[in-house]
This record gives sequence, structure tokens and C-alpha cells, in this order.
Amino acid sequence: MFISFIKLIITRNTKKYNINNYPYMIKYTLMFNIGNVQIDSCITLAPMAGITDLPYRLICKEMGASLVVTELISAKGILYKNPNNKVIMETSEDEAPAALQLFGSDPFIMSAMANRVTDEYPYKIVDINMGCPVPKVVNNGEGSALLKDIELAKRIIETMVRVLEAKKIPVTVKMRIGFDKKHINGIEFAKMCEAAGASAITVHARCRDEYYLNEALHLDVLKEIAHSVKIPVIGSGNIFTIEDAKNMIENIGCTGVALARGVCGNPWFVRECREYLENNKKIDRPRPSEIKDMIFKHLDLMSRYKSIHVTVQEMRKHIAWYTKSLPGSTKFRQKLNDITDIEYLKEYINSYFENL
Repeated sequence: MFISFIKLIITRNTKKYNINNYPYMIKYTLMFNIGNVQIDSCITLAPMAGITDLPYRLICKEMGASLVVTELISAKGILYKNPNNKVIMETSEDEAPAALQLFGSDPFIMSAMANRVTDEYPYKIVDINMGCPVPKVVNNGEGSALLKDIELAKRIIETMVRVLEAKKIPVTVKMRIGFDKKHINGIEFAKMCEAAGASAITVHARCRDEYYLNEALHLDVLKEIAHSVKIPVIGSGNIFTIEDAKNMIENIGCTGVALARGVCGNPWFVRECREYLENNKKIDRPRPSEIKDMIFKHLDLMSRYKSIHVTVQEMRKHIAWYTKSLPGSTKFRQKLNDITDIEYLKEYINSYFENL
């Protein structure tokens, strides 16, 4: 595929600028392919448990995320009909192309459940989680535990690729650079993923035992991985500014970036990254009125898919993130966790923003 051969094309933006006056003005080609699926931007949304549900994915998609991924879903949970998975698997054509993310350690259960879900839901990509550091996942030999068993990981990928091939649904992998600092095998693992048939990999530039520590980021290893395979490599970890996103593409050599904690309460970050990379343009941060409108939009979207009780419960953390940098927000957030009524929640939000 073209983007695999040339991960980054630099072109001159001759329509807006005189290239003689701006000899170093560059524009990044954003499109790339994952298998037969075209991704229209290098800015994607990483899966985050308890955060990137359908309502928030729709918001980030509207802001310009080229690819969104479900929260991680247990393949065994689908097999044994865990009722909680139904809400997590919910999707919409408005978020296409969307990827279903599964985790597990049995190649046959993983492939069978991927086949079952893609029969029922219109997911364009299936992503395998081989990077989750949570103990209850790792202790079952799943998630980032698979970094320690490269042969099993290979069988899982090969089996899923074979099962989904007839549907032309590409398989991707979310991974870390190693299980711990003594066993950094990200390059070997990435090459295995490519050889096993994965169409792209998302690499979190930390080891499993480093979880999400800000100082623990191995961009040197990520850079080696990005240059060691021909499939798209999407970089993840510590992308909190538009410059961080640009660095992942320009200096590390990733095909794309996966935004994670940087979009918590800040879906505008998706748009900001796209504008900066695509048009060399820095756009203004949202005004308080925009933040308020987004909170109510998010609240409305969530109430369409979840019960009122769950909506209020889950929106409290999102509202805390949305208002984190605003004046008087500390006092405002202190009362949030005591609110259980959705109408009172709306009144409380309105009252806070009216007083800003």
C-alpha cells in the first residue's frame, strides 16, 4: 500500500502561500490505509475503558478523529453473553470507520467472537488488545501478558486474520514496547505482527509495568519500531499538545497518532491536532460557552444510549474533566459526585456557567 511505502509526503501549500517567501512551509498528507479501509487523517482516537463509549466517540469523530475504537471487550465475555458487553459493542454509521477491540488469549474464541460481532455490527476493523496493563487482564494471560508469549500472540493474529479475510475486515494490534524494562521486545513483536498478517499496529511507547507514568516514555524504541515494519504504525503515549502530535509524525516516523488522556474532557484537541498538522494553523481554545454546550451535547448523547442513572453517574467524571481549568471549578466539582438527579445536574451546570 502506498502509505506503507512512503509514510509521510511533504507538499508545498501553493494555494495559500508564496513558496518563495515560505520555503519551509510544509503540509502533511493525512490519509493512509489499514488494509482496504481508508483512514482520512493521521489523528485517531485511542480506546480507553470507561471513556471512549459510543457517545464520546461520536463527539470526537465530529471533531475530526479519522478512526475510533471501542473500549476493550472480552472475547470470553461475548461468548458467555455478559450483558454489559451489549452497550460497549453499540456502534453507529456516523462513527465509521470504527474498530472493534477485543482481548483474550484463546485464538479460536477470539476469532469466533470477532466473526460473530462483525456479523451483527458494521465494524470495519478488528483490533486485538495486546497492551492492556491492568492486573486482572494480565493475570489471565491476556492484554500485555501476550508480549511475553510471542508464539501465542502470533497464533491469535493469524487465526483472526484467516477468519475475517473473507469479509475483508483487516486485523490490527494494540501493543506496548515490552512487558518490563528487562524485556523490551517491541521491535521483534511488531515484526511478528506484520508477518502474522496484521494490517497496522498501535504502539504505546511504555512497558507494561510503567502503566501511564509520564516520565516513562521510550520514543527511541517507538522510532525503531516505526522504521522496522512496512505496515502503518500509530504512535501513542503522552500526546498532550499539538507539538507532541507533530513530533510523533515528523521525528519519530509514525504513520498516525492515537490520542488518549489528552482528549479527556477536551475533544477539541482532536480538531486542534488536525488543523496544526494539515494547515499549520493553531486555533483558539474553546470559550466557556462552548464548553457548556459540549457538556450538554455529551449529556444528551449519553442519555440516548444509557439509563438516566448510568448517564448521571458517568457524566460526573466527564464534567469534572471539561471544567478542570475553569475559574472556581474545584468548588464546583466537589458537589458533582453527590448529584443523582439529571434535572438537578442540568440546573447545577447552568448555574455554574452563568456565574463565570
